[in-house]
Amino acid sequence: MDEMTKLLLLTGFNRNLRIIHAPGHFTQQPQNQLCRVLFSKFISKITMGGSGSKPPSQEFDKPWREATWEKKELLEKNLRELKLGDSNVKYIRILVVGEVGAGKSSFINSINNVFQGRITTEALADSGFGRSFTKTYRTYYIRNGQSVLPFVFNDIMGFESEESQGAHPEDIAKSLEGLLKEGHNFNPAVSDKNVDYRSETNPEDLTYCLVYVIAADKVSMMKEEVFKKIRYIREKASSLEIPQAIIMTKVDEACPLVRDNLKKIYTSKRIKEKMQECSNSVGVPMSHIFPVKNYHEEIDTQKDVDVLILRALTQIVQIADDLLKRKQIDSEERKCI
Repeated sequence: MDEMTKLLLLTGFNRNLRIIHAPGHFTQQPQNQLCRVLFSKFISKITMGGSGSKPPSQEFDKPWREATWEKKELLEKNLRELKLGDSNVKYIRILVVGEVGAGKSSFINSINNVFQGRITTEALADSGFGRSFTKTYRTYYIRNGQSVLPFVFNDIMGFESEESQGAHPEDIAKSLEGLLKEGHNFNPAVSDKNVDYRSETNPEDLTYCLVYVIAADKVSMMKEEVFKKIRYIREKASSLEIPQAIIMTKVDEACPLVRDNLKKIYTSKRIKEKMQECSNSVGVPMSHIFPVKNYHEEIDTQKDVDVLILRALTQIVQIADDLLKRKQIDSEERKCI
């Protein structure tokens, strides 16, 4: 039954119901009650799609992205043994940005949890919403035995809708170029004369991937002012040819199906809809959007949570290393000129 037919039937039924209740129109009480029961059943049938119909499924028949739930050890092993495309560079830098409360620091902690095999709090995270808990520019290293892994993360102050609050877009633009010194305070914004401003950089100072962290349950409520800041940073990163990705957090809060079973994340229609919403709002393609669940209330690591984080991290590190390789090729070509 199409929507127009439903509307016409509803209109007619409602008109007859009003006639029954019209002044001077005689209706016995039992008939009145019967009418209400029939009307209720009628509404249920047409809104459910007809007699015997079920609500639309919240799942796709098959996963829309390949699942690798049994490959946790392999994913972790490959990242631990990663060799960068340029042997002269010790590590690639990944800049993590996002709105206040989206889970930037928690994402960095979750990555560290995977490799340490326990819950850690390397990056301080705030459980509440409000002002940004991160105040300074800091690099986070992931320990790998007695050494560190060849990729590092920078956490920055979160975006806020007010112009004078949160991370200033110019700060982030300078961090993309490796111009912010460790420990830079985000308020006020850095200037060329600021002591936190680096006049010269080396390859390890540069950003090789920009990661936006967006909460799946909040993307629909994000203010346009925040998206304006994100788009400004996106344009700056694009001008520097820096690859970009989105980590979509809080999938369990956005989808009851996933809350009950994390393995349904790739069959959930709602999660895919939220990913598309992120893509439309920021401009990052779906192939570079990775839904994850950060560690939040757990006291032990969980394999399914680890797999999602490792898959996302693998893709991020690969596109970051691709940029490193391109820079190496460009450098060698310039030497030949």
